[in-house]
Amino acid sequence: MLSLNNVEVIYNDVILVLKGLSLKVERGRIAALLGTNGAGKSTTLKAISGLLHPEDGEVTDGGVEFEGEQIDKLPAEDIVRRGIFQVMEGRRVFEHLTPQENLLAGAYTARDKGGVDESLDRVYSYFPRLKERGASMAGFLSGGEQQMLAIGRALMAQPKLMLLDEPSLGLAPLLVQEIFEIVQRINREQGTTILLVEQNASRALEISHYGYIMEGGRVVLEGTPAELQDNADVKEFYLGLTQVGQRKSYRDVKHYRRRKRWLS
Repeated sequence: MLSLNNVEVIYNDVILVLKGLSLKVERGRIAALLGTNGAGKSTTLKAISGLLHPEDGEVTDGGVEFEGEQIDKLPAEDIVRRGIFQVMEGRRVFEHLTPQENLLAGAYTARDKGGVDESLDRVYSYFPRLKERGASMAGFLSGGEQQMLAIGRALMAQPKLMLLDEPSLGLAPLLVQEIFEIVQRINREQGTTILLVEQNASRALEISHYGYIMEGGRVVLEGTPAELQDNADVKEFYLGLTQVGQRKSYRDVKHYRRRKRWLS
């Protein structure tokens, strides 16, 4: 469904962020994009969704293809109409609107306008708390509820491809588990293809069909969740585990050096 082929992204004509990035996302699958802060994960999503331009970013080499069509030169609104919807890091809900008004805003570009009520019911079936909080302003929702609202708003657009940027950010472990279970249900029940950017590598790999690890603006490792979880470097640096499966301390992980280069 989606392919990035040797994509290079530059900000302000001088800052090179993506350096020949290539990846693919199969239809109906969840792909995880993992990496440390500054690896270029969010920039990758913005290159797909067309949100580079407001930040003076540009795809200067390579290309982004969606369903066989190159889209990296299209404006963001046209990309949304093709069925791609990004859930931004930090939720970005309309704080002075109610949850339902936020959801209806997400249906603005829905392909089936007659199915808005059905889409609303579907969102409430995944996130019943949003219906319970229907009269509140979104700015007064908890962080977990706002994340649910952001994902629900994306669902209202009836997306073919959903881009999720750090959905676990700032949430308690139980809420993280709940959000990830719902994301997995959406993929399974709605057939929505998902590209998931996440620093919580273990949670992301639990629900994904394939994974990529980024460093320095390029993919350095890829494989199935089982392959990545069995990789000694991934275990120690991203999952924080020793060779025998014990949890490493933050200090050990922070100063860990990979035993080999991933790039030839």
